[in-house]
Amino acid sequence: MKLNASTKLLRAKLLDGDLTPGTEIALRMDQALLQDVLGTLVMLELEAMGIERVQTEPSVQYIDHSLVQQDNLNAETHLFLRSACERFGIWYSGPGNGISHPVHMEYFGVPGQSLIGCDSHTTAAGSLGMLAIGAGGIEVALAMAGQPLYIPAPKIFGVRLEGSLPDWVSAKDIALEMLRRHGVSGGKNAILEYYGPGLACLSAMDRHVLANMGTELGATTTVFPSDDATLRFLRARGREDVWRPLQPDPGCSYDMHDTIDLDALEPLIALPSSPDNVVAVREVAGQPVHQAYIGSSGNPGYRDFAVVAAMLRKDTIAAHVSLDINPSSRQVLQTLSDKGELSHLIRAGARLHQAGCNGCIGMGQAPAAGRNSLRTVPRNFPGRSGTREDSVFLCSPETAAASALHGRITDPRSLDIPYPRIEEPLRIPASLATFSPPPPFAEARRKTLLKTDNTPSLPELRALPDRLHVPILLQLGDNISTDDIIPAGARVLPYWSNVYETAKFAFEPIDAGYYRRATDQLPRGGHAIMAGANYGQGSSRENAALVPALLGLRAVLAQGFARIHWQNLICFGVLPLTFSDPADSAALSQGAMLTIERLHEQLAAGPRIIARSDCPAHPAITLRHELSPRQVAILKAGGIINQLRQA
Repeated sequence: MKLNASTKLLRAKLLDGDLTPGTEIALRMDQALLQDVLGTLVMLELEAMGIERVQTEPSVQYIDHSLVQQDNLNAETHLFLRSACERFGIWYSGPGNGISHPVHMEYFGVPGQSLIGCDSHTTAAGSLGMLAIGAGGIEVALAMAGQPLYIPAPKIFGVRLEGSLPDWVSAKDIALEMLRRHGVSGGKNAILEYYGPGLACLSAMDRHVLANMGTELGATTTVFPSDDATLRFLRARGREDVWRPLQPDPGCSYDMHDTIDLDALEPLIALPSSPDNVVAVREVAGQPVHQAYIGSSGNPGYRDFAVVAAMLRKDTIAAHVSLDINPSSRQVLQTLSDKGELSHLIRAGARLHQAGCNGCIGMGQAPAAGRNSLRTVPRNFPGRSGTREDSVFLCSPETAAASALHGRITDPRSLDIPYPRIEEPLRIPASLATFSPPPPFAEARRKTLLKTDNTPSLPELRALPDRLHVPILLQLGDNISTDDIIPAGARVLPYWSNVYETAKFAFEPIDAGYYRRATDQLPRGGHAIMAGANYGQGSSRENAALVPALLGLRAVLAQGFARIHWQNLICFGVLPLTFSDPADSAALSQGAMLTIERLHEQLAAGPRIIARSDCPAHPAITLRHELSPRQVAILKAGGIINQLRQA
């Protein structure tokens, strides 16, 4: 049988189940990636599970989000995470080393291996031919403890690339073209696999851009072949010994398919405030620009900064524009410095920030309210920048730099300069000297966690009752993101390790009264939430499920769920249900009472759930679930942690 590359990876890691799309499968995870704001909960979960030492190798904890040390909280979180790494046998990458995704790719990426991470953009490692999947922290903790990762078997979405990129068009424009065609849920429960002759013009870091932003299409992950471009990337970092080839078999098939003619692409831009709100740059050219932001895991490569430096070499940015340079890694920053590009950026008026996620997650570089900010980040959900009334556009480094020069949105093709084609250096310095390796097991067992009041132990959640009788406390629309549920930014991120404190911010961007209403309802049995399609898109942050569960959320009724959040809800004992009939959805509204009798029996009997509402005109509601028997058992226990404690 002729196999595509994704199926080869899945078969190599398959522990249980078959690859029929939609059925539950179990996968072996070789490596694990943690970032700081979500890694704190993973460490607390490892503690709650009584784990002595993690089994994934390597497991790496990165400090890349909570870098703004405006008080003691972030610094103390770093100390806690370092102590947890020592206790559980995990590599520690401290502040300044850079963003987890490109740094992991540089130092630890291995073609053919699997990677799980508590960040939705873990998928970026698919650029090296890895099976890299983002998940909620509790699933990451279980995988680190040696347990399988359970996911719905994905379809394989083949994307054939033909031709080559024109001048002033780069990898970000391919990602935006995919979003323009397929939307933010077009890749749900699918693996995007890029192949074809067009791959020849994409470096490994160009592929990182596409693999990273496949998450914005809702994809399970993205897979690229491991080929000469992969080998060049690894050789430049002195790691060519780990290279292994991976290619789809000629003539293999895909469940879904698309073709992109690279020659026909032009500079694209996503308008506020969704990654799929994509148009050609020329259509919005002339609108004023007040900030241009270069960096993030969405464009982390050396060329993404060097092309901007080349464009600005003989010019200066518009006086009213803030050009923010956010290096992705210590290696990229050092290489830019060694080759002189950094001086060009600084002389042209750019502002240099530390290597990390920074403004991508609202930690600094927040724009003025209502002023246009052009960013090379992967997401532009409302308020994610740190400014609630923001106006964030997503674009390529070329478009951002051209717009910074003119002070207005500018198609880079209109510039009167030759297109600077940047070649990746043959050697990029890579040293593990700034990393802390895990200590030997005997030494690790003597370590203790440096916990503070901001890292309390995880709560014990209530089991799912057999009878639900709850009000719908909140009614929401389509494409609600986890940023909407638990906001990011410098005001909230330092508390993400503390579910009790984070609870005060739940759904604040949408309904500031939710916390009070949920707290009031908690003694009376909790509540439900009603939402539209693609509920829970975006970040894998599990506190977006755990915190509402702590506040008494028992069920979410939606038109559809994003995969990671759907799994997170189950892991923390919240029942995800979809509507069978649009009329049922139309009959319910905020404040309605929902009743489900014999819930345990109904869950075991099949996917259909019969509920009642207090709406006289429409009392009967038919709902559906997509739970496996394993997930039903988790829900009945009130979540995975409860289930483990009861075992």
